Amino acid sequence: MKFISVIPARYASTRFPGKPLAMLGGKTVIERVYTQTKKVIDDVFVATDDERIRQAVMQFGGDVVMTRSDHKSGTDRIEEAVEILESRLLLSPSDVVINVQGDEPFIQPSQIEAVMKCFEDNNTQIATLGKPFGNDITAVENPNSPKIAVSRQGYALYFSRSVIPFCRGKERKEWADSFPYLKHIGLYAYRRAVLGEVTRLPQSPLEIAESLEQLRWLENGYKIKVGLTDVETIGIDTPDDLANAEKFLAKMSW
Repeated sequence: MKFISVIPARYASTRFPGKPLAMLGGKTVIERVYTQTKKVIDDVFVATDDERIRQAVMQFGGDVVMTRSDHKSGTDRIEEAVEILESRLLLSPSDVVINVQGDEPFIQPSQIEAVMKCFEDNNTQIATLGKPFGNDITAVENPNSPKIAVSRQGYALYFSRSVIPFCRGKERKEWADSFPYLKHIGLYAYRRAVLGEVTRLPQSPLEIAESLEQLRWLENGYKIKVGLTDVETIGIDTPDDLANAEKFLAKMSW
């Protein structure tokens, strides 16, 4: 089984236009994401619809695939990129495609490896990542940090912006000490055939209600295996996030 990674990167971000080309410690954000991913995966491609991003990727020696500008999600952009790679005979139907977000410059090899390991289970169709919240109930209650409920076999039962599960008979402040809440980290991997299938699905009621794309897949019966990590990363959604990332980078050795 072969693994490849596709990093979706678009210029027209609502909250931070040009985010992939923002400078972080002397390198663009997209270069840092690409370099981190390359530590684990040999075949890494940036999928973009913007010539400026294409030129930047080529300048640092990365591989890039140009895609349409009308995609509604990163998953759709990845599917088009994969179709292009298949036409070049660079991908086979038995491969697994890993979606590394283009705004995660601190993605760690161990996190990518945890998702890859999920495919040792032949029943895994899609894989993603979870991180324990610990006992910080304020973090658990943050609707911008989706939660995952998992089965004993490690498959996702549900994703929610709400706190799941509800701890009956406990004070709210005691919940994080009473249950091991799991934070969803937006790293995904798909068997090639499954990627094609999920991009053809219409939006589902649960997805629309929570604004979480992965609920579309669950609602249509797909099995999502959840790998685990203890590593916290800093995603970049706004200029303020970039400033925090600069401080974080200054404390690190890379």
